[in-house]
Amino acid sequence: MQIEKGDSLMEGYVSELWDFTRISMTQNNFQELKEIWVQWGDEIKQLFYCNYGDLPYLLDIKVDKHLFRALAQFWNPNYSCFTFGKVDLVPTVEENTTLLHCPKIRADKVYSRATNIPTFLKKLMNITGMSEQ
Repeated sequence: MQIEKGDSLMEGYVSELWDFTRISMTQNNFQELKEIWVQWGDEIKQLFYCNYGDLPYLLDIKVDKHLFRALAQFWNPNYSCFTFGKVDLVPTVEENTTLLHCPKIRADKVYSRATNIPTFLKKLMNITGMSEQ
């Protein structure tokens, strides 16, 4: 599909990512963060959810190191997807929640933030030397 649409890597491209990438991971102790979360009242927690989504649910997830290492080998940073041979795979929110064993995350919620367009536009104009007129 990507080759047909003209948005693909060159024919025969082989990623060199494995040649210079070393995967090293540690599981941080989230106990202090969990204790802070428990101390907060419902109003503060709701405010946190409004600003940051379901992030607190990630505190309860135990990382499967073997799965993580296996998936990292197939991650294609050029397309932000997994590539298995000639097949590109972009997991859905539902598939990611299953992989993470995190059923509490709301699949019907969009996880994005609106960009502050005026600020971004001003920065862009400053970089290019343009004015608002």
